[in-house]
Amino acid sequence: MRVVGIVAKRGSLQAEELARQLVDWLLQKQCTPLTENDDAAPLPPAEAVSKHAMIERADLIVALGGDGTLLSVARVMDERAVPILGVNLGGLGFLTGFTVEELFPAMQRWLDGTVVIDERMTLQVSLVRDGHTIEQRFVLNEAVVNKGALSRVIDIETTVDGLELCTYKADGLIVTTPTGSTAYSLAAGGPIVHPSVGVMVLSPICPHSLTYRPLVLADTAVVRIMARSPDEDVFLTLDGQAPIPMRGRDIVEIRKGSARIPLVRSDRGYFERLRSKLRWGER
Repeated sequence: MRVVGIVAKRGSLQAEELARQLVDWLLQKQCTPLTENDDAAPLPPAEAVSKHAMIERADLIVALGGDGTLLSVARVMDERAVPILGVNLGGLGFLTGFTVEELFPAMQRWLDGTVVIDERMTLQVSLVRDGHTIEQRFVLNEAVVNKGALSRVIDIETTVDGLELCTYKADGLIVTTPTGSTAYSLAAGGPIVHPSVGVMVLSPICPHSLTYRPLVLADTAVVRIMARSPDEDVFLTLDGQAPIPMRGRDIVEIRKGSARIPLVRSDRGYFERLRSKLRWGER
């Protein structure tokens, strides 16, 4: 019997109703549905569990919402990589490749074993303080070192493989995977990178120089960042989640992650999503 986890966007009535429909559909197909054990209304007869427990037990996880909902699942995956099928319920939804109308046909193809899975690169991000790693997480999109609320640049000392790169004078620095190249990095002027390419991208945020440009590195690179600001708070933000305050001598170390995130591929290809979501190629 196959087990399917369902993670619905919190506070969305549309996501809750679609989750109920999916639970009924899965039971008709002799599958075991699991829902997230949070503050949302329970969806009996599906069992409610934590995301971690869901990942341990599920053969597939369906994320109903937007890219943030999908990322909330991806960021708790570590050793056991479970395919994620993302359904977009409004907004841009670049990672959530399926529409509501495409959900149930896609689920049937998954049961039939005919879906295609894309494995996406992650970054392992470590926050080092006084020589000790105090935080270590995987991200699917990006790691961002940026300043607080004041309109002042910060100094961001950056090395690659132990060699000095430069000291960015900017509002912040984004280090992104190919998957994350269409998110914050794109808004900061970074390149679009096909998710099958093994690279990471450094994109400065509002740099105070005409010479700072986004930089593409091999996925074997190890990037170390130390941000300095005498009168400004500096934060590390991972995949757009709650920022982690940094201290003056903290170092952020970023390298390719050992984990890979499997996403169910939509029938609409990557380039079609560029055209439909980002209006790519329009004049």
